[in-house]
Amino acid sequence: MIEKKEPSIWEGFKAFLMRGNVIDLAVAVVIGAAFTNIVSSVVKGVINPLVGAIGTKNLDSYNSCLKAPCTGSGDTAKGIRIMWGSVLGATLTFVITAAVVYFLMVLPMSKYLARQEARRRAKEGTQEVLEVTELELLKEIRDALVAQRGSGHNEP
Repeated sequence: MIEKKEPSIWEGFKAFLMRGNVIDLAVAVVIGAAFTNIVSSVVKGVINPLVGAIGTKNLDSYNSCLKAPCTGSGDTAKGIRIMWGSVLGATLTFVITAAVVYFLMVLPMSKYLARQEARRRAKEGTQEVLEVTELELLKEIRDALVAQRGSGHNEP
C-alpha cells in the first residue's frame, strides 16, 4: 500500500499565497490605502473650505460643551466636549470615498461586465442558430441522397 505524503507547511503556505483571491485582496488593500490619500485631500481641499464658508475651515473645531467650563485645548482643556465636527469630517470622508468608488470603479466595471455577458450570449445564440442551420442542412442533404438513391433503384 502506498502512503500518501502530506504537504509540508511551506508547501501549504505557498499554495495559500498563490491563490488568486489572496493576490486580489492584497492589490485591493494597497490601492485602497493610496486612494485614501486622494479622498482625504479632496475633503481637506474642497469640502472643508465649502463648509468653512459657513463656519470654520477645520471641521475638527466644531464641538459642543457637555460639562462647563469648556476652555483650553489639548492637555490644558477643561470641561467635557463632544467633538461632533470630527465625526462629521469622518462621515463626509466615508461618503465621498464610497461615492468615488461606486461611480468610478463599481458602476463602470458592472456595465463592462454586462456588455461582455451580452456579447457572450449573442455569440452563443449565433452559434446555436448556425448549429441548427447546419443540422437542418445535413438533414436536407441526407433526404436528397435518399431520394436520388431511391430513384436510381427504380430505373433499370
